[in-house]
Amino acid sequence: MQLEFGVDGNAEFPKPSSSDNDSNFPGRLASMADLSHECGIAAVYHLTNRGTSSLTPSQGGVQASRLMSRLLVDIQNRGQLAAGMTTYHPRRNQLIDTHKNVGTVAEVFHLNHEKLSEQLASKYAGPAAIGHVRYATCGKDDRSYAQPFERHHIQKSKWFSFAFNGQLANYPELREEILTSEDFHLARETDTEILMHLISHEISAGTADLIELMKVIAPKLDGAYNIVLLNAQGEMLIARDPLGIRPLCCAQDGPLFAAASESVALSNIGFSSNQIYNLQPGEAITIQNGELRREMFVEQSHRAHCFFEWIYFANVASTLDEKSVYMVRKRLGEELAKLEAPIDDNTIVVPVPDTAKAAAASLAYELKVPWLEGLIRNRYVGRTFIEGTNRADKAKMKYTPLPEVLAGKRVLLVEDTIVRSTTMKALISQLRERGRVKEVHVRVACPPIIAPCFYGIDMSTIGELFAPRFMQGSDLSPEIEAEMAATLGADSLRYLPVSSIARCMDMDRGSICQACIDGEYPTAAGRRLYQLALDNAYENITNEAGRTYDTHLATTRT
Repeated sequence: MQLEFGVDGNAEFPKPSSSDNDSNFPGRLASMADLSHECGIAAVYHLTNRGTSSLTPSQGGVQASRLMSRLLVDIQNRGQLAAGMTTYHPRRNQLIDTHKNVGTVAEVFHLNHEKLSEQLASKYAGPAAIGHVRYATCGKDDRSYAQPFERHHIQKSKWFSFAFNGQLANYPELREEILTSEDFHLARETDTEILMHLISHEISAGTADLIELMKVIAPKLDGAYNIVLLNAQGEMLIARDPLGIRPLCCAQDGPLFAAASESVALSNIGFSSNQIYNLQPGEAITIQNGELRREMFVEQSHRAHCFFEWIYFANVASTLDEKSVYMVRKRLGEELAKLEAPIDDNTIVVPVPDTAKAAAASLAYELKVPWLEGLIRNRYVGRTFIEGTNRADKAKMKYTPLPEVLAGKRVLLVEDTIVRSTTMKALISQLRERGRVKEVHVRVACPPIIAPCFYGIDMSTIGELFAPRFMQGSDLSPEIEAEMAATLGADSLRYLPVSSIARCMDMDRGSICQACIDGEYPTAAGRRLYQLALDNAYENITNEAGRTYDTHLATTRT
């Protein structure tokens, strides 16, 4: 993840104590947001009079609901809290109709029950659909926050449903602006509802063209926002924010058009690589009157692709903005290998499944040491970083160490990142107790996370982050890494330097958002929230929700 603000669960910036080895921690470090990632969005449209598609049968226009569940399964990595879809059918009383609930895609769409799944697909059959998987960066964990959000209206042009992937950094200002009118009310603590209000307002004001709609609302939005919208006239909009913070891929085969947050979802329903393309930052696709149109709605000034997509969130099989996720992770492992001292024959490389596997394999190859799966992941336990609550308990359940592989070994344990350290501490403990390792040396294929994310990842306060209390505003050093390792229970710890990220992504630093590792935010609202987070940390301000947004809202209301 998606805004839906900040993080799930309570967090606070604790008053430093000597027992935490951070008694001098000034709190002026970058504030960190909770990591929970963006959500995922998808869209399907079967256009008429466009020839035939190799991907759907002759009556392919009724297949959107079936294709949607398949698309959402393949972006399930982006959110397991809730899922849903809205479909359109011109010969149905409910011209657009929405099915959504809390749960995984398989649960919400009954994919493990053939009869129920078929009944659902038939009920929501139609030529067009939009869909969403959610992980919460803000808002409650209940069905009312599941997307898509549908707005009913007797006038077809004003009856629409939409889904949103990202996070609006200026959500507090937008919310307060709306609520200055006593005639307006917001029922949820989420930027998704803010977006719905802005869209509704412009449509009611007479903005009928969907590209024009984006041109009007875009200047009001600061942050990451990928949008899919479907209305009761059968019109569709797919739009990507001007910075391209979150990925968005599209494809077309004859009459069949589809879009998804990641390319792997489009590949897995049959589109070929030459049919799949990335929507450009500031670009939108509209389908109106049966015609598909691509157009820029904002002039692009610069890009700010979130690097975390490549190192953690995205499926390793995806290609985002022409950059292979797998190849980026492979290069991260090569960079780690450059930092490694000579090793002995008793050393093995063990990845933390699954996102660290590519980096670990590359590291092992470069060092010429065995790469072994000494940890087996329980795939029925959610991603602790994204899931939000009970992370310590989930971390203990999440992996099973194999003593047959690990006992007596010097282990280079490769992880994609360390955010709060809950999982890593539990994992190292299990490696020693159950795996009977000789030594554990943690290698992180990412620089230290030292600042919050206000663009769709669930990291919103400094206090919840692991690295800031040790770094205290200074650069990373071997001494700091040694102190961190001792806190984790590891024999050593090594991070990648910040300079490695752009190099591994083969992108210019100026086209990447890496604010969470260097504190440089690409938008004005992000910079304001970061300063607020720093001020909160400096003054040891805490709040029950544990989000920088909430502190901002509390301040503006007093």
